[in-house]
Amino acid sequence: MYYSTDTEMKIAEQELTIASKILEREVTCTLLMPEEGTVAEPLNLLLLNDGQELQNLKLIETLEDLYERNCLKPILVVAIHAGEDRIQEYGVAGKPDFKKRGAKAHLYTQFIITELLPFIKEHTGIEDFASTAFAGFSLGGLTAMDIAWNNPELFDKVGAFSASFWWRGKDLTKGYTNDDRIMHSVIKNTEGKPDLKFWLQTGTKDETADRNKNGIIDSIDDTIDVIKELLAKGYERPADIQYLEVLGGTHDTETWGKVMPKFLSWAFGK
Repeated sequence: MYYSTDTEMKIAEQELTIASKILEREVTCTLLMPEEGTVAEPLNLLLLNDGQELQNLKLIETLEDLYERNCLKPILVVAIHAGEDRIQEYGVAGKPDFKKRGAKAHLYTQFIITELLPFIKEHTGIEDFASTAFAGFSLGGLTAMDIAWNNPELFDKVGAFSASFWWRGKDLTKGYTNDDRIMHSVIKNTEGKPDLKFWLQTGTKDETADRNKNGIIDSIDDTIDVIKELLAKGYERPADIQYLEVLGGTHDTETWGKVMPKFLSWAFGK
């Protein structure tokens, strides 16, 4: 058993600040894990972008409910709060978009790999986690995808909620084609097949934009096309790829919080 059966499962919450030399700022992280004494097996690790949204996501309540129903292996959640320069730190490393946003994404990647992960291991005393996932929402989802994709030795799962797969290197009015989508190109041009599993989600009301006028919003089109690129790499559905399209789902923490149990159960279910 992972948990003692005579106590109600509660989540221990701890807020920490890391002085990042790479990002040249202090990074706040909220750590969530089962209270001490209730875990008897190795922990799993979930890094979560936009950790400042924990309360709006109702993540603690979701975790407690899943633990109470014995649906979840024990997880250490490290919720990384975004900084004021989020639009520059998030994105695809080394590949800013057509407005030069995401110019510091390579630095954020370095922060995760060389500062945050070693800090977590030192702080918790845990050298190895049973499974390590990276997840995020919107631009944070794109970022999680990029970092996990390029570092499969550190991550084995990725969760992308309404991810900004539209992220493009060329303006729509400047001769844009679908080949200008940055993450799709990264996947397509990567040699080999990173050892990862993917959980992707969109909502039918994520947005109203429809570049190609096919009656399907771009959020869904771009995510489906990411799945096509993954399939072309040799990944399989449903073994390697899960896709959830939420009818009436919107681009906000309310929708993402409601689908969080499905992601957690997929990534860390018992």
